Amino acid sequence: MSDNDTALKLNPTVDFLAGTISGVAGLVVGYPFDTVKVRFQTPEFRHRYRSTFHALATIVREERFVGLFKGIMSPIATVALMNGLVFASYRLFMKMQLEDASSVPTLTQILLAGSGSGIVSSIITTPTELVKIRQQALSTTTSTPTVALNIFRESGLRGLYRGITSTALRDIGYGAYFVAYEATCRYFAMPRTVVRNTDHSSIYAEVEETSRLSWPALLVAGGVAGIAGWVFTFPFDVVKTRMQSPPQPLVNPASAPFAAGAAAPLLPRPAIDPQRTTWSTVVHCYRTEGMGIFFRGLAPTLIRAVPVNMATFATFEAVVHALS
Repeated sequence: MSDNDTALKLNPTVDFLAGTISGVAGLVVGYPFDTVKVRFQTPEFRHRYRSTFHALATIVREERFVGLFKGIMSPIATVALMNGLVFASYRLFMKMQLEDASSVPTLTQILLAGSGSGIVSSIITTPTELVKIRQQALSTTTSTPTVALNIFRESGLRGLYRGITSTALRDIGYGAYFVAYEATCRYFAMPRTVVRNTDHSSIYAEVEETSRLSWPALLVAGGVAGIAGWVFTFPFDVVKTRMQSPPQPLVNPASAPFAAGAAAPLLPRPAIDPQRTTWSTVVHCYRTEGMGIFFRGLAPTLIRAVPVNMATFATFEAVVHALS
């Protein structure tokens, strides 16, 4: 949303409605690539696909076209609340930094407001993506309520918020997201002078400077925003996916088979989940798979980011202009 039109002057109801519609549009456009990203980041699937488009073709062949949209009902069900939180909190954090509604925010202020809105949105994003990831990692189709209920029965409310820290760290990327969009809009904005006669009986006219962005410019700004929002925080998305993936069976060293002639462990040691916290997941992933693991799935994510955010911002601007 371009601050050339001063987002703070928009009707909150219009913002909420536009955010909801644009969120659904972006979700549907990019969801197949999100499924591929999750498959790349899930250990059980990481060796099955050679590339992004090979993964898309394989999923369609083995699980039909509907397989690309597994778990989509979970984010769709919360897209209104999530987008409402993002735009409302973004507006709140922006107002806290500006002296008045007519002030034009700096890029630093936009960065801070966007980062804050990302942290707030993680309250909704965490359980939503947990359920979505569990569904995407299944080879069989299971309904969203069934998966959510199973998680709640096993681990309670705390289980639904597994990975909230890594989710919040990833969603700080909303700062870069909003900054990239606004910076691109400002770059493409072309000031023009409009002469408007304020009094039909007067020879004097008022001169005002306005700026107008073309739809191609808005689409480019949306694509740039999508890429910027992911590049800086993608490793945390990998960590989040690992923490929220279906739990793997834990091996107790005391009960594990050992080679003939080898000494058995002197003391039994309990199995410990190596992905129980954000930091332990980072350490475990690095030790077992190296630095490359933190960028696995980046290609489909960036491919997805361009059309998704083009659709999101273009739809948002269209709805705002239609309702304002």
